[in-house]
Amino acid sequence: MEDFQGIMFAAVGGDGANFVSDTDQEFEDLGYDSLALLEAGGRIEREYGISLDDSVLTGAKTPRSFVDAVNTAIAAGTAA
Repeated sequence: MEDFQGIMFAAVGGDGANFVSDTDQEFEDLGYDSLALLEAGGRIEREYGISLDDSVLTGAKTPRSFVDAVNTAIAAGTAA
C-alpha cells in the first residue's frame, strides 16, 4: 500500500494530504478522479512491467480495490 500511495502522490502532483489510511474510502471522497487513476495505472505499468486494462483501473472505487486489481495483474504475469 505504501508503494501505491507514493505512485498516487506522484500521479496527481500532490503531497498526499487527502490520502488517508482508510483503504476502503472511495477515491471520489479522497479527491481523486478517473484521470488520476489512469495516470497511476500508467506509472504502475512502467514500474512493474505489466499491462492494466483501463476498465479495471476506472472500475476501482477504493485504494484497496485498486491495489487488489494491480496485485491480480502482477500475479497473473500480465506482461506489457
